[in-house]
Amino acid sequence: MANNQDIIDEQPATIRAGANSTDVGANPEKIEEKSSFEDDASKTSKPKKGAVNVAPGGDDNLFGGGKTYRTLGLWDTILVLATNQVGLGILTLPAILKTLGLVPGFIAIVGLGVVSWYTAYELLQFYRAHPQVVNMVDMARVVGGRPLELIFGVGLLFKVMMTCGSATVTLSIAFNTLSNHSACTVAFAAVAAVCCWVLCLPRTFKSVAQAGLPCTISIIVAVFIVIISLGVAGHPRGEVHGFDKDCVIVGNPSFREGVSACLKVCYAYAGNVGFVSYMAEMKHPSRDFPKALTILQVCSVLLYILTAVTIYCLSGQAVRSPALGSAPDVPAKVAYAIALPAILSTGMVFGHTAIKYLYVVVLRATNTTHRATENSWRSWGLWAGSASIFWVAAFVLASAIPIFDSILSISSATFVAWFTFGISGVFWYHRNWQEKFARRNIPLAIVNALLILQALFMNGVGMWASVMGLLDVYNTPGKIEGSFTCADNSIF
Repeated sequence: MANNQDIIDEQPATIRAGANSTDVGANPEKIEEKSSFEDDASKTSKPKKGAVNVAPGGDDNLFGGGKTYRTLGLWDTILVLATNQVGLGILTLPAILKTLGLVPGFIAIVGLGVVSWYTAYELLQFYRAHPQVVNMVDMARVVGGRPLELIFGVGLLFKVMMTCGSATVTLSIAFNTLSNHSACTVAFAAVAAVCCWVLCLPRTFKSVAQAGLPCTISIIVAVFIVIISLGVAGHPRGEVHGFDKDCVIVGNPSFREGVSACLKVCYAYAGNVGFVSYMAEMKHPSRDFPKALTILQVCSVLLYILTAVTIYCLSGQAVRSPALGSAPDVPAKVAYAIALPAILSTGMVFGHTAIKYLYVVVLRATNTTHRATENSWRSWGLWAGSASIFWVAAFVLASAIPIFDSILSISSATFVAWFTFGISGVFWYHRNWQEKFARRNIPLAIVNALLILQALFMNGVGMWASVMGLLDVYNTPGKIEGSFTCADNSIF
């Protein structure tokens, strides 16, 4: 673990110049507070070339002539985290109860919620030790140098691309439902990608925070429309009144089905990949992030349980994924229409994270990080170009895997496994390597070793289960029979 002098030395030159070692040496938290309060005084000074080691959204003074990017307070952070997490994952939870049963499904939702809270808190502990980092790729560089940084940079882009591809698939399902499949699914995916691209054009997370509350409310309202309509109609889409729900307390899935169901629960807690970027944009991350994280996880678990149990008990074996499609025809269309802002915000939040990373990689490569916050044609062109490349790739991915459950499962088995679970275990061992077997650390050493093993299991067995599930869909007559299809993907 870095000592206090290491932390000061690792700060960018513009921060160290304004920080007295007697003020900050005893408490790294003061470094972040100093940087946020000094912004007005330091805006006019240009940082030294080569001193920058962060992205926009990092410390205020790193980009000479620019505005502060540390704009998020406690409630802004809660809203951003809610927008980041409460989205696509919730829509698959009722269907996992169909596979696992009520009791195992309940345990999986609560248990993985607790695990994801711990792994996110471990990211904060690493951030406190190394406050110069602004994303998980920077953390990887601290642990493994340039090689691990490159691996995680590529992994970050693909992980976020999978999430944005999932948002694109969900939007294509929504458009198919609303229009009774009036156009090719690939065309709807293209429209979805363009909409998300437009939303990603603003360069600060403040716009994301402002969209957080209405978007979170929209998905909650859509879920309750489904619940109420199922209660009133007495049957889900495609069934008649009085059908046999056949809800099970303990399911009897095959090994592959059980693994796939758990992967979808993991996806519901896949927001950790963006948490470090939000810490870097908070005014007081060490003080406020634990509060925001706890509020997020408690509310998420309660909402997930309410949604999954209620919709499953009302739909039984006829439950669909996404869950909005379980409602009768008209309520399903209303629910999808209301949920559109939340689905779009998922693309906006995660797309913004990836685009910002691409943006800064180019700035670092050209040694022009001081231009990051300029309102110039060059900086805006670079941002828009990064956004365009990213969303074209996300559209291709969504068209290649147009099945909602499959793209979520594959995403969990590949990158969610590490960015949400495994890497936090690696970070813990890096911070505590010298004392990993001290008596007080043995329980946490075991827990973090299990997190790493969990990630490896998801990579291997999880990927096998996900790919086999996708092939089953492709090989079943009457279903979607391949990639880049015009078939209606809202019926599954």
